[in-house]
Amino acid sequence: MLDAAIWTACACFVVALFVLLRKSKVSGAPLPPGPKPIPFLGNVLDLTPKELWLPASQWAKQYGSIVYVHVLGYGIVFLNTAEAAVELLDKRGSIYSDKPSLIMCGEMCGCKNMVAFTPYGEQSKRQRKLMHKAFGLPVIPTYYPLLQTETHSFLRRLVAEPAEYMKHIRRYSGGLTLSVVYGYEAVSNDDEFLGLAEECVGILANRIASGGGIWPVDVFPFLQHIPTWMPGAGFKRNAIKWRRKMEEFVNRPYEFVKNCMKSGEYKRSFCSNLLEDEGIKAVDDFEFDLKWSANSMYSASIDTTLTTVSHFILAMMLHPEAQRKAQEELDRVVGTERLPTFADRASLPYVESVFKESLRWAVPVPLSLPHRLMEDDMYNGMFIPKGTLIFGNIWTMLRDETLFPDPEAFRPERFMEEVSPEMERKRNPQNYVFGFGRRECPGLHLVDSSIWLLMVSMLSTLNISKAVDEHGRIVEPVVKFENPIFRTPSLFKCDMRPRSQKALSLIKQSEIHTA
Repeated sequence: MLDAAIWTACACFVVALFVLLRKSKVSGAPLPPGPKPIPFLGNVLDLTPKELWLPASQWAKQYGSIVYVHVLGYGIVFLNTAEAAVELLDKRGSIYSDKPSLIMCGEMCGCKNMVAFTPYGEQSKRQRKLMHKAFGLPVIPTYYPLLQTETHSFLRRLVAEPAEYMKHIRRYSGGLTLSVVYGYEAVSNDDEFLGLAEECVGILANRIASGGGIWPVDVFPFLQHIPTWMPGAGFKRNAIKWRRKMEEFVNRPYEFVKNCMKSGEYKRSFCSNLLEDEGIKAVDDFEFDLKWSANSMYSASIDTTLTTVSHFILAMMLHPEAQRKAQEELDRVVGTERLPTFADRASLPYVESVFKESLRWAVPVPLSLPHRLMEDDMYNGMFIPKGTLIFGNIWTMLRDETLFPDPEAFRPERFMEEVSPEMERKRNPQNYVFGFGRRECPGLHLVDSSIWLLMVSMLSTLNISKAVDEHGRIVEPVVKFENPIFRTPSLFKCDMRPRSQKALSLIKQSEIHTA
């Protein structure tokens, strides 16, 4: 144990010396400002494992648009304004689109081929080409019938068991993605594929990638070779278990598709369509890329949907006046004889504003997944070293008072104001919540459409309010945030019931119309 401590101390010294030398390499060009590090360890004590966006937001107020910290030699930059994110992650995307090569997450836990973690290069380009072919904006209308079917099924489950709304949202987002990606139909909240996916997404978000996803083994690679029986090797034992589970998560749904296609009994899906495309199949590593791209779509969509819709429900409880205005617009435009469809979207400006404000207020992923700088760069006179991890601080951008006055308030009217096209672009939360540059979420259009239809259908048919206890007293919602990557609220009590008998009939009749 003493030898290990000595080796660790020596390694820390070498890393710290490297950082100091690296910093002085470019004469007269300082690193971006940031909280003061402690010797050897850097800012390791400043990085909280949960809700890291909160201290990052405070650093933004203190140090400005770009903040630098380092952990045992790993440089980390937080981009706190839209201007900084657009300039670096979009305009300079050719050098800011790589992903960090993290030994724990990528190699030991088997996540290196997920789209979110694939290094920038030929593999990442092939994966994105597959996903854009299936989920590009021109293709999305082909999914509208399925989105409507799944949304109507969600409404029926919700009115039957409103207290289980969180499970219903999970089943909706997970079931929709399983259907779109694999042609698989989840038949219950306890479906085996839904359970497997939820377990793996939970492991990835709450364990593997917690606290920025940097583990001691990422800084000191020799630790991956220590025996699993050694004290302190718990991370290796966990990695073995997590890797098996991740591989099961990738392989089982994909094998389901292939087996169904062999039997001739299968539904059209992302995987089946591409497996039948002879031109695409001729590309090297096609099946490998397809399998991992399919899995990545599921991982990305489920918690984004859950987080946004949960915050929408919370907002409607806390701001009944916004709910009332949206319902009045729906009654005027859609009427009460049918459920809303995508054809109504352009005619519902206030509902669209509620949707945008829900995205802005919720901030589903407050810190973007990290990019890795591929070569030394300069920004506003500051030096950013090659290898630095770059986080888009979406939480702070969507709380920018110059763009969103009174940013903590839920106020859809802010999106009804007349502004210049440039200001409209800057204030559109859809330009932030799905990531930046060449690492923007390739499934953003499908997620956007599915969440919008879910929200508008709930507004059209349901009244959402605070719960009331057995004594008739209003129960104020208690909200906690436990997920270190997604800003997903804990289950809170609320009351959801049909707006009228007519609304209930529409929900029940939807089963007949989609059968």
